[in-house]
Amino acid sequence: MSDHIDFRILVIDDNPEIHRDFIKILMVDEHDDKLEDFEQKLLGEKSPSKTLLPKYEIDSAFQGQEGLALVEKAIHEAQPYALAFIDVRMPPGWDGVETIKHIWKVDSTIQIVLCSAFSGYSSEKIVAELGNSDNLVILKKPFNQYTVCNLSIALTKKWLLAQ
Repeated sequence: MSDHIDFRILVIDDNPEIHRDFIKILMVDEHDDKLEDFEQKLLGEKSPSKTLLPKYEIDSAFQGQEGLALVEKAIHEAQPYALAFIDVRMPPGWDGVETIKHIWKVDSTIQIVLCSAFSGYSSEKIVAELGNSDNLVILKKPFNQYTVCNLSIALTKKWLLAQ
């Protein structure tokens, strides 16, 4: 397997379990590749149902300020994040909307998925706070792996096209 990274993704959430969920969903597993190679040798064909995901580098932050620092560092090192998954509620620090405001001042091209199980923010309030941006998608928790995969693929490709 190549060490090539297709896209960088940042997860900002105060719950460590959410970080583990994103990593499980989005990280390509070498064991899956080895199993697929074995199946191909054994059966003579690849399984048509297997979808190949881009290879992501995923970084984690547990508060908005920490996430902003990672975005600033990534821009400084000319290795920006294509996508960030950001929780709405992250006590005691900034909430997700405040975090996005700060991040977009540093990197206006990053694609963002705002995640929430419940929210004090209505869609109208989010638009009022952040503007009507095509760089923002709202995802309700609990999310499923297919939605996360589809959003990741679509938004990272969108980010790439905008570069």
